[in-house]
Amino acid sequence: MQQVLTYDGSFEGFLSVVFKIYEEKLVHVDIQKVAHVQPSFFGAVAEVLTSKEHADRVWKGLKKKLTTYGRNQIYYSFLSEELAVENILLDYIQQVFASKENIEKDFSNLTVLKLAKITKSVGREKHRMEAFVRFRLTKDNLYFASIEPDFNVLPLISKHFKSRYADQKWMIYDIKRKYGLYYNLHTVEIVAMEFPKSFDFTKTSDDFFANAELEFQELWQNYFKSTNIESRKNMLLHVRHVPKRYWKYLSEKQP
Repeated sequence: MQQVLTYDGSFEGFLSVVFKIYEEKLVHVDIQKVAHVQPSFFGAVAEVLTSKEHADRVWKGLKKKLTTYGRNQIYYSFLSEELAVENILLDYIQQVFASKENIEKDFSNLTVLKLAKITKSVGREKHRMEAFVRFRLTKDNLYFASIEPDFNVLPLISKHFKSRYADQKWMIYDIKRKYGLYYNLHTVEIVAMEFPKSFDFTKTSDDFFANAELEFQELWQNYFKSTNIESRKNMLLHVRHVPKRYWKYLSEKQP
């Protein structure tokens, strides 16, 4: 009989489920986020509470078996939010602990190959967010940026922006997942916010943003137009490097 194990959606929560599976020697399991649980007609449902101690023990064990690359495969794949990715990761982790050899680059292994592809996609999205984020100065002297990535990459870009913009307060908000990163000149915090119904993430309204920001965006748009030589335009190449789904958040792309 299959047992459905639910967790809170956090990475520590997932590792806590893995701990329970090993501790109780569970065999037929299906891991699901508690918010999206699909009850099984043929098995019981049990919620696993997040335990930092249990999560740390699993991660410590993985550190002994995997390099940084291998551990990144697990974390990046988890952040992909792919359907049933938890069960793919469980299979991978079980193989890692069972094997005497390091399997993280054994691409003849279908599970390893699948995670490598997911990791590559998430890594590509991470680099795009680092390149395409556009901050706008609010009237509260906070640099604000909104993103809507395919994957949950906010945890992966935190270090980059903390290092690059260490001397100013900023927030990067994920519209799709409804949480953001806030840097207060010392630390980066995870925040959730309620925005006014009239707030348009794609616009720079003078109701919320500083006048200097509006002027700067106009200058930037004019610069972009002046350096964009029509005779040398290659839209296919341009879209390949800057996919259209990002355009609505780029100031140089606004009318």
